[in-house]
Amino acid sequence: MNDRPTLSRRQLLALAAPLASPLFVRHARAADVPRFPLGVASGHPRADRVVLWTRLIGDDLPEQVPVQWELAEDENFQRMAARGTETAEAAWAHSVHAEPAGLAPARGYWYRFTALGQRSMVGRTRTAPAPDAATTLRYSIASCQRWDHGHYAAWAHMAQQPLDLVLFLGDYIYEYASPPDAVRRHVGPKIRTLAQYRERYAQYKSDPALQAAHAAFPWLLVWDDHEVENDYANDRSPTLAGAQMLALRAAAYQAAWEHQPYPKAWRPRGPDMRIYDRYDWGRLARIHAIDDRQYRDPEACLPAGRTGGSTTAKAADCAELRDARRTLLGSAQEAWLAEGWDRERRWNLLAQQTLMARASSLPVTPGDPATGRYWTDGWDGYAPARRRLLASAVEAKAANLVVLGGDVHAHYVADLKLDFDDAKAPVVASEFCGSSISSHGWAQSKAEELRGLNPHLHYARADQRGYVQFTLDERRLEADVMVVAQPDDPASAVGVGARFVVEAGRPGPQSA
Repeated sequence: MNDRPTLSRRQLLALAAPLASPLFVRHARAADVPRFPLGVASGHPRADRVVLWTRLIGDDLPEQVPVQWELAEDENFQRMAARGTETAEAAWAHSVHAEPAGLAPARGYWYRFTALGQRSMVGRTRTAPAPDAATTLRYSIASCQRWDHGHYAAWAHMAQQPLDLVLFLGDYIYEYASPPDAVRRHVGPKIRTLAQYRERYAQYKSDPALQAAHAAFPWLLVWDDHEVENDYANDRSPTLAGAQMLALRAAAYQAAWEHQPYPKAWRPRGPDMRIYDRYDWGRLARIHAIDDRQYRDPEACLPAGRTGGSTTAKAADCAELRDARRTLLGSAQEAWLAEGWDRERRWNLLAQQTLMARASSLPVTPGDPATGRYWTDGWDGYAPARRRLLASAVEAKAANLVVLGGDVHAHYVADLKLDFDDAKAPVVASEFCGSSISSHGWAQSKAEELRGLNPHLHYARADQRGYVQFTLDERRLEADVMVVAQPDDPASAVGVGARFVVEAGRPGPQSA
């Protein structure tokens, strides 16, 4: 079964209805305070189970609140598939993570929550296909939804598409305070406490378009830097290091778990929370979701006096860029990924945070990568680790590797090679790096310059906001680069900016 009902305009408005009440209501009777204003979500689907999420709101909530959940085979909840009760605890922001199991594979379901005499909106979810099932996959990638940079027309558009899955690749929130001229202002100052992280997530989740996209499909989420602090690496950031940074990370990871449909087993312990995992989609694909922040070495060649963060560096002046001991994923995660490449399924999809293709901002002399200049926060800052990752996929004969990324606020489509210096080196994988939902990008002239200097980049558009939508079957991957016409308009049109295909057995995207 491969049911993919789409949302009508009436259903979208119904999903947004809880926002008719303010997020926090003062001087109202407790029974009148809306308890589910942040919506619902589902995620991390398996063939027999899925995670359901919501969070209760209200200053008057008791320490523990029983929350009933229901999962049905129909939107009228006449054919119940599972139901249960979870306890929402104040220590975890009254968040709810229900995990119905024993479900049918490749099946669509509807779900809802009830607590304190109120009922949540209804969400739709689905399970993954059975491991041996022939199937297809329609999915999108998205990232970087800075609230004060624009509206979420991309989410409103995506919510109406017939998708099986959303892959969110990082920067769900931004930690900054807003400038005076922001499109819409962040609540509060730059984030430094658990309470402030919770408040920021609640603000983002109050957006009706984002709520609609969460309610329409299951999501698979990884984080990037802004869920904690810009350009952080392990226990360092541009402003903090060591114990102070780990304390901030602990608060950030807790708030992330509280506000996303993450499994209960992922609940963080202090500053540690493992999110990397694999997801099989029938016989068609294996999705490898990884974490490139928590375990990485600090960025290379920082200016004097900096505790962390990124810079740009000429390779000739920065020996660290060529140090094979440095890692972006950490040694344990690198080994886990190398051991898990799939030779049997038709496709391997790598869901990660940023642009993997080399993007030198200076001409590179063939055979001499030291002539380039690179941004140290991305894969260019860890080039030996990038080569190890791709080489491990080649050695394992991983079928049809497609790397998916975000972070850089631009649409990029690229060939991936073990040796970017050799024009005749074989292409070993395909890359689609999606632009931001709303976060501002570079001037397009800079993206055009990068494309001219890096011939393996087929498409580079920093002036576009949006996402990328894919249709995958045994024979090929079709990719539509989706572009928001007016990012400051929540009702903006969204259209296709470019189309690409990847043929099975032929790595490298081709224009369609």
